[in-house]
Amino acid sequence: MTDAVTLREGDIAPTFTLSDQDGKMVSLSDFLGRKVIVYFYPAASTPGCTTEACDFRDNLNSLAAAGYQVLGISKDELPALVKFKTNERLNFPLLSDPSLDIHNAYGAWGEKSLYGKAVTGTLRSTFVLDESGKVVLPLYNVKATGHVAMLRKRLGLDA
Repeated sequence: MTDAVTLREGDIAPTFTLSDQDGKMVSLSDFLGRKVIVYFYPAASTPGCTTEACDFRDNLNSLAAAGYQVLGISKDELPALVKFKTNERLNFPLLSDPSLDIHNAYGAWGEKSLYGKAVTGTLRSTFVLDESGKVVLPLYNVKATGHVAMLRKRLGLDA
């Protein structure tokens, strides 16, 4: 991430309006007054991304009870998102950013290592936003497995 943006705690989250899996336009501003977890994942229906998405799905009730809305963002086109949401019974919006504009605005696109090779792609990242749209927890290069448990702990949601 040499030239990429890096969001920090206290930054105002970049706004966006993207299509969800049903073609409905969803804006970050739709959630002002609510806490939001925005997470970027590389590709729908791949093993790691499925693990992470299902982990959010399985924890959504407790996250929602704590006031959080979850939004997943990938570069996938809508048909891939429909299939992913349906097959995995995902219970939160999946947003499509094929232009990578929002990935870049959040610093979630850049160089990473994949099987020992440098490649450019989605940096698995999560951003927790407060009710005013301010970043309270920016997390870059997270692991798919165990990510939601770590996030819950960082947010103080586990007793």
